[in-house]
Amino acid sequence: MYSRLWRAVVMGAACCGLIACSVKPPGPLETKTAYWVKRHITVGGRTKRNPIPVTAANIDAGKHVFSYYCVECHGRDGQNTGVPFATRLAPPVPSMASAAVQAYTDGQLKWIIDNGIFPSGMPASKGTLTDDEIWQIVLYLRDLPRAGTLGDPKAYSGDEYESDAATTQQSTPN
Repeated sequence: MYSRLWRAVVMGAACCGLIACSVKPPGPLETKTAYWVKRHITVGGRTKRNPIPVTAANIDAGKHVFSYYCVECHGRDGQNTGVPFATRLAPPVPSMASAAVQAYTDGQLKWIIDNGIFPSGMPASKGTLTDDEIWQIVLYLRDLPRAGTLGDPKAYSGDEYESDAATTQQSTPN
């Protein structure tokens, strides 16, 4: 009898604990504090300057690298367009066009891309992308298109392999 009661109490406490642990969006004070700490304490590279010149070709190269490394979380336009989970994560995926992101220096953006941000979902790219590719992404982030103008990522629109099928049909002999 005592064992059953004890089990019921433990199970009830566990259920209450799970209910209390639901993910909630951070409040304004928590958000401002987190961005201040990241911008001034935890994110390095504050004084580094981008060595890649701002040209249309370099911005386009940054867009290309962004399209295969960053698009699944940030959308094609860097503003989460078509990313179904962007607002549901804790913390939510920020729009690259937001004032909070644009307030970082170029060196800080490179540092974030290089090292990621723990414990958010932002992965580190060190060893995956070259320094030049990362600097080109930074150029693209400074010259983003209007939200929604590039459409949804193919991974979420259901036509990921549509262009591959068209290419295969064209190259298949009759």
